Amino acid sequence: MNSLQLARAHVLQQIQEACQQIHRDESTVTLLAVSKTHPSEALREMYAAEQRAFGENYLQEALDKMQALQDLSIEWHFIGHVQRNKTKHLAEKFAWVHGVDRLIIAERLSSQRESHPEPLNICVQVNIDAQESKDGCQPAEVAELVQQISRLPHLNLRGLMVIPAPNNPQAFIDAKQLFEDVRVQHAHPELWDTLSMGMSADMNDAIAAGSTMVRVGTALFGARDYLD
Repeated sequence: MNSLQLARAHVLQQIQEACQQIHRDESTVTLLAVSKTHPSEALREMYAAEQRAFGENYLQEALDKMQALQDLSIEWHFIGHVQRNKTKHLAEKFAWVHGVDRLIIAERLSSQRESHPEPLNICVQVNIDAQESKDGCQPAEVAELVQQISRLPHLNLRGLMVIPAPNNPQAFIDAKQLFEDVRVQHAHPELWDTLSMGMSADMNDAIAAGSTMVRVGTALFGARDYLD
């Protein structure tokens, strides 16, 4: 195994052990490899290690990687802040968008996904612990936003995404409770299956609280080499 394969194996073991502690099937947690700022070659190596889902924060960087890696069957997730002027590319190029926090964004994604054969999977981003520096709607806004987005065509509203402050495991518990509370109001509850939360430093707490998708970058690829 090379270093990236070993890193992925270690992260998968960590997920397995976290699930075992709470008597949970490890297959209920998806590993999303956060590959922002890492070169296409690193993604290709991780793909060779059987990783298929990759998360990107920066649109142009992601589009460049899509071009370079078009021979691979990658499931692309956009996990950055969604700006109005970027929705067309997101709707056309990605399988998932995690950062939807306003109805207007969902409406644009819906209309711009129309020609695509598959619906776009989306998550509502929630500012679960009221951080001033974080994007996301307020918890009290989620139920109404879910009802509104559920009516839009060409989208599959799959769940919630949160980025709590460090060392705040209660935020994961709160997110799980909100996730369950909203499920009963979802127009398509069978699709409401994704709680995207937990990163390299806090995935154990997130999994214990009920995360179904952990977004891991540093533990897989090492420290980020930020682009100028």
